[in-house]
Amino acid sequence: MPVLPAELTQAQAETCLHMLREAARAERGAQVLVDATALTRFDSSALAVLLECRRDVLHDGKRFAVRGLAPRLRELADLYGISPLLADAVPADDALAPAV
Repeated sequence: MPVLPAELTQAQAETCLHMLREAARAERGAQVLVDATALTRFDSSALAVLLECRRDVLHDGKRFAVRGLAPRLRELADLYGISPLLADAVPADDALAPAV
């Protein structure tokens, strides 16, 4: 599972995107679930990285979801009007619940 670092700002964006792309390509299932629970320091670059990763994942015919996206980052996505593009995001509590 691709994992976001604790900090994702413009300074880390290119390196993080490269890491996410590699991890997403290695996923064998039909969905790529990005774990964002560690992310505590970020700027709008974090959204750009997630959107670019989402674009790549969808291009590869897989579904994209994010677990543990910080509420402040969700608010930023709302502000920019891109929340619908992250609509498949899974709230942290739901992502940890066992499948029935």
